[in-house]
Amino acid sequence: MNRRTFLNTAAAAPFFVRELLSKPPSSTLRLASFGGGGMAWSTLDGIATHPKVVLACVVDVDSARLDKVKQKYPKARLYQDWREMLHKEKGQVDAACVGTPDFMHAPMAISSMRLGLPVYVQKPLAHDIHEIRTMMAMAKAKNLPTQMGIQIHSWKEYKTAVQVIQSGAIGKIKEVHTWSEKKWGDKQKLPTRTDAVPASFNWDMWLGVAPARPFIAEVYHPGNWRKRLDFGTATFGDMGCHILDPVFSALKLGSPVSVRSEGDAPNGESWALDTLIRYVFPATPYTEGKTVPVTWYDGDRIPPAEVRALLGKVEFPGQGSLFIGTKGQMLLPHVKMPVLLPEKDFSGYQMPAFERTDHYHEFADAVLGIGKTSTPFEYSGALTESVLLGPLATRFPNTTLQWNGPKAKFTNSPEANGFLRRKYRAGWSVKGLG
Repeated sequence: MNRRTFLNTAAAAPFFVRELLSKPPSSTLRLASFGGGGMAWSTLDGIATHPKVVLACVVDVDSARLDKVKQKYPKARLYQDWREMLHKEKGQVDAACVGTPDFMHAPMAISSMRLGLPVYVQKPLAHDIHEIRTMMAMAKAKNLPTQMGIQIHSWKEYKTAVQVIQSGAIGKIKEVHTWSEKKWGDKQKLPTRTDAVPASFNWDMWLGVAPARPFIAEVYHPGNWRKRLDFGTATFGDMGCHILDPVFSALKLGSPVSVRSEGDAPNGESWALDTLIRYVFPATPYTEGKTVPVTWYDGDRIPPAEVRALLGKVEFPGQGSLFIGTKGQMLLPHVKMPVLLPEKDFSGYQMPAFERTDHYHEFADAVLGIGKTSTPFEYSGALTESVLLGPLATRFPNTTLQWNGPKAKFTNSPEANGFLRRKYRAGWSVKGLG
């Protein structure tokens, strides 16, 4: 059976059959992992350490990155083609986790959910807006437990920050500034050489749905893909879903009404560096005025001096957020406890008490019918969509793009709408995507 026949057959299967394929035994959850090294290792290991989880199988296009898996989980079945794994493991797995580069998240997650498998997907949820909407719709239609890998959402630092804002300790929020010092971009053009592909590495399989190109060592695999337009989502994708998560949670934000980039455009191959993105969101019960501005900075860009001055003698962190309210400010470093400012005005303030919970085990429990996940696609999809509007906006510098969330389109830029959905490489179609 070829991949297209397999996927179409799975899609056409009656609902009760798909449920039977993935219904977990009462005592054990059998996990399939897309990816075995890097963040994929952290993801699979985080879930598989749950006492009722067994790591059944792992796929990785680079067998050299499976050493940890082989050592700790010697019984796990190993693959190099994710489509083969899904086909051969049908009925043998109950849930899946995806920890591959951003551009393959949606194809793998959608193909898994189409078989009735709950999925845990690393941040960002997908590479483009259409993929996100498709993933959200399928998770809802199939009523599947889902979770995005923003594990700090479950830590006490971010839980505390959300409660402090919603308690009104610093009043209604007038504006938010968020930043990351990371630099997932590149101003230089890529080398034109072609390098030999390592024997352990399936380059064509790694490319997946992306356009074909020659292999160049150290340019794409294993980490620099984050810088490239076709594969990663810049610093936004790496850190935006983390740092903006407590902003969205605390303020109950939805879709922005506009997004504007005031930095350089990508160079055609790689994302730009030192970005500044201005979002405007509709008001919520926790904000002041009819809208609330949220500004993102990365690389060497940081909030202006007058904003940083609000920290007083508190050190400006390399990553974090500053909430400016009608009664004070809250600094939330990434990842540390929040600080209320000016410090002298909040010297007697008692922070609410929270315990850190296990984001990975929460997913396993939800699949086993115990509780719910805290970052299901209903929430994390909307968060990721707003985050990814940032890198999209960098393609149109100094242009305010008006966004219609319900219709998932820009109302003043047909050109920008052209980047909401990408075309997959021939032979790699996945129903509903590409």
